[in-house]
Amino acid sequence: MQDDATTAGHGPYEAGSRNWHAAEQDAIGHRAATSYAMTVSLTAVVLSVRNERPVVMATRPASVTDTSDRYAVLPGGRFCPGRQPSLEGALRDEVRQATGVSLGYLEQLLTDYDRTTTHSDEGPSASARRLSVSYLSLSRADAIPLRAGSRWLDVYEVLPWEDFRSGRPEILADVLIPALEAWSASGGGSEPSALSGENELSRIERAAVSFGVGGRSWDDERVVERFDLLLEAGLLPAVSTVDLCPGHVRLVAAGLGRLRSKVRNRPVVFELLPVEFTLFELQRVVEAVLGPTLHKQNFRRLVESTGLVEPTGEMRNNTGGRPAKTFRFRREVLLERPAPGVHVRSGRAA
Repeated sequence: MQDDATTAGHGPYEAGSRNWHAAEQDAIGHRAATSYAMTVSLTAVVLSVRNERPVVMATRPASVTDTSDRYAVLPGGRFCPGRQPSLEGALRDEVRQATGVSLGYLEQLLTDYDRTTTHSDEGPSASARRLSVSYLSLSRADAIPLRAGSRWLDVYEVLPWEDFRSGRPEILADVLIPALEAWSASGGGSEPSALSGENELSRIERAAVSFGVGGRSWDDERVVERFDLLLEAGLLPAVSTVDLCPGHVRLVAAGLGRLRSKVRNRPVVFELLPVEFTLFELQRVVEAVLGPTLHKQNFRRLVESTGLVEPTGEMRNNTGGRPAKTFRFRREVLLERPAPGVHVRSGRAA
């Protein structure tokens, strides 16, 4: 005979506990719904390399009816928990609907919580707050047809001070460094931070660290720091030539900085290349991402000695010169090394 305490596989205390927890969760959900309404916006920073230049995918805002290419935003949308299983899944759906592209490689980039309180449709006592989550994605621009209204924007037109492939960018010497020096001279050090308990860097020190001046070297991964400094100094409108809102420009900066770091530590650069490629094509993609021009022979020795690639045994004749060997990514390197990336040094003079 089955004991009453084990009916349906649960004792009376366990069953009562489950009911209590369910009621408590319902109460918490009710309080949360009546205190504020949370919206979650998603944005994709889809980077690629096209014609040996880094590009980012952009689309026309849904609210803009102008058919010209003047307006552009990064693709994204809003997360709907009731019908979308995850943030990544929701973002993939939104990008596919807006641009026609199915995202491949994807990793979370930045998360921002908007504390600004506004009234929502639920009533005057309910306030709406926004959580913004961005993701970095890598794709092959030459293999992806974009839907009408979407296009690739040149990252170095969005962030022209980041491209060192033809030497030091003129915009640094002619515009930004003099303007930053004047801005730095107009304000001294900062007050101690109440949150960190430490003295923040002065304007002069921050400019030196971010832009590699005053005897310091240029760190190509400090892309967001440079953007934030230009924005704080009020210099961004004078140097930005692409019609993206500052928030989306900052996401492009964050994506480029993250990609530069990842290239050195993980084999993500091969997400931007076809399955078979020449070492010259690989070098051009790495240069497009990192910014400088690399020494050809040193780069080839670096790639081959680290076991990142292996020859396919084929030759390519349409190189504009002598036939070139083709290579492919050697996946075994993921098991052999903890950080199988292209370890190009980041420091150089600005």
